[in-house]
Amino acid sequence: MKNNNITLRLIIMNFLEFAVWGAYLTSLGRYLGNIGLGPQIKWFFAMQGIVSIFMPTLMGIVADKHIQAQKVLSLCHGLAGVFMIAAGLYCYSAGEAIAFAPLFVLYSVSVAFFMPTIAISNSVAYNALGQAGMDPVSAFPPIRVFGTVGFICSMLLTNFLKFDGVAMQDSWTQLVSSGVLSLVLCLYALSMPSCPVNKGKTESLADAFGLKAFSLFKDSQFAIFFIFSMLLGASLQITNGYANTFLGSFASDPALADTFAVKNSNALISISQISETLCILLIPFFMKRFGIKKVMLIAMFAWVFRFGFFGLGAPDMPGVILFILSCLVYGVAFDFFNISGSLYVEQNAAEDIRSSAQGVFMLMTNGLGATLGTLAAGAVVDACGVFDNPGNWPMAWYIFAGYALAVGVLFAILFKDPRKKRA
Repeated sequence: MKNNNITLRLIIMNFLEFAVWGAYLTSLGRYLGNIGLGPQIKWFFAMQGIVSIFMPTLMGIVADKHIQAQKVLSLCHGLAGVFMIAAGLYCYSAGEAIAFAPLFVLYSVSVAFFMPTIAISNSVAYNALGQAGMDPVSAFPPIRVFGTVGFICSMLLTNFLKFDGVAMQDSWTQLVSSGVLSLVLCLYALSMPSCPVNKGKTESLADAFGLKAFSLFKDSQFAIFFIFSMLLGASLQITNGYANTFLGSFASDPALADTFAVKNSNALISISQISETLCILLIPFFMKRFGIKKVMLIAMFAWVFRFGFFGLGAPDMPGVILFILSCLVYGVAFDFFNISGSLYVEQNAAEDIRSSAQGVFMLMTNGLGATLGTLAAGAVVDACGVFDNPGNWPMAWYIFAGYALAVGVLFAILFKDPRKKRA
């Protein structure tokens, strides 16, 4: 009964953790485009990558050395929630005169405190499972799935709920709803089992920041792997930032404005997260059948189809089928590389730097890769002039697809099929 209790509590925590993100991540670009900040979308999404470079490490040190992890989780969500609500209320009060700077500052502070919570919530969960005598390796994945469920539910609520006749995906209310969920988790996190604090343990600066793992760049294949992780990480935020904006642009065509894909674009995009949940189940089969390199390549070429289908599709029939296929293939594109890449690090990094090496992998994908990719994608979108002429969107998607194709071909040539190293 005790184990069932902690499992349920962790399911609720993970559900809330990702519901906070799902409330705005895929719809923010659409809202920013509606209020005249379309050219600045890239900066809002790049900020998530920028803060991911240093904030998770800093907050992780605080949780390890100074304050119990569940309290750090509560503190981070409290601050993230307050600033995200402030961002939404600023948009409400500014009306038609929303300025980039104040909104961006409030949003950035919120995101800076939210991004570390993804890793800290994992630490809280692992500690709770360990205290309950459960194996985190086998017990945590089924719990983590409910995080994606929370993300999907939040996306659907943002799509279908309306305030004053305006859907949340087109309104500042998506920011407020995300902030409120953060505050709920701020309080809920305090109910989690206490985590240990290692105040007495001293480490070198290199150990504290996981810098020893950067020695892996001396291995040519690890260096190639990390560089391509960054290049593929560049693809991660493109559709988060621009897919909903793209679908919303069809509203300018009266013949397409009332189609499901335009009016309920967030619901359509949620198919991507549903696919992500299901594709996790396919990875063991593909890993055994094809090996790590081929699974990584499958993911890379899946990004080609992800972007290409967006470029070829349309909101009405039969074009909307291509949008649906783009969402379905996202699960392969996202999961197959992230999980197989994590396994590559686990199997080939020395045991004493394995955790730090995972941190480098995340830094290259969700930090540097996501930041550079978002800014580069923004430059492509601006160069294509999509906000002045929505008919230019397909060209942007074809450029993204060509980029993903080039990355996949180069990876196939340069990266050797690895053999598992024994620590």
